[in-house]
Amino acid sequence: MSGVKVAILRDERAEKFPLPAYATPASAGMDLRAAERRFLLPGERALVSTGIRIALPVGYEAQIRPRSGLALKQGIILPNSPGTIDADYRGEIRIIVMNLGQVPVTLEPGDRIAQMVVAPVTRVAWDEVDSLDETERGEGGFGSTGKE
Repeated sequence: MSGVKVAILRDERAEKFPLPAYATPASAGMDLRAAERRFLLPGERALVSTGIRIALPVGYEAQIRPRSGLALKQGIILPNSPGTIDADYRGEIRIIVMNLGQVPVTLEPGDRIAQMVVAPVTRVAWDEVDSLDETERGEGGFGSTGKE
């Protein structure tokens, strides 16, 4: 399977860590690592540097998602998940993390703190109409398909 070529630039903090990589041949996401030390009290959130910048080709985005093990074992979540990195963004990738656990957590440089999924973007062409087609579900939302 061939991949999309993406330019990546590491600053001096990230040079000692591996580039983001897939953990297994079938992995969808690549791990992103902290480039700095952060101490988080329960309920606290912080913006954590990764030390990397990327240049995605037009027509792609990078989705930033939480790591399940970090959420389960330490209560670390990404409150804006999934975050989106647009193809025209050239700034450092920084991750908003939050400690929903009951004890303080220290993130060390090199710790895997998030995962990044590069995906194609579909552009929408709006077709404004006077009405929409009818469906069995109709306007039901917010759990309407879960119980009768």
